[in-house]
Amino acid sequence: MIHFFKEDVSFKVPSPVKTKQWLKAVVRAEGQHLNHLNYIFCSDEYLLNVNRQYLEHDYYTDIITFDTSDEEEVVEGDIFVSIDRIKENAQTLNKTFEEEFRRVLVHGVLHLLGFDDTTEEKKVEMRKKEDDYLQILKEL
Repeated sequence: MIHFFKEDVSFKVPSPVKTKQWLKAVVRAEGQHLNHLNYIFCSDEYLLNVNRQYLEHDYYTDIITFDTSDEEEVVEGDIFVSIDRIKENAQTLNKTFEEEFRRVLVHGVLHLLGFDDTTEEKKVEMRKKEDDYLQILKEL
């Protein structure tokens, strides 16, 4: 089950049904089971406060993922997404908002699936996975 929430931003997920189908397909493709996933869309300031409070980091980010599953191969979590940061990153990367938005959504799911981006090698692997799953979205 996937839910979309918003905190301090006015935002509507583009194609919410298709987006949920896609994210479920990503989890299945990795051989795992989706239990419960919450996306919380918010502002830079809101996410900065989450970053400070829970991770003791004092910087802006586009996404913070909290894994709440206590079972192997079960995806469950809360993913906080800064709409402000996505807008800025899309502009910087010369992408549309929707392209960058989709990349961030799947990035959070990949974290819950066990992928990380702590080294350059792992970042490259994660970016490849993102690209592969963004391609699948186009085919839905």
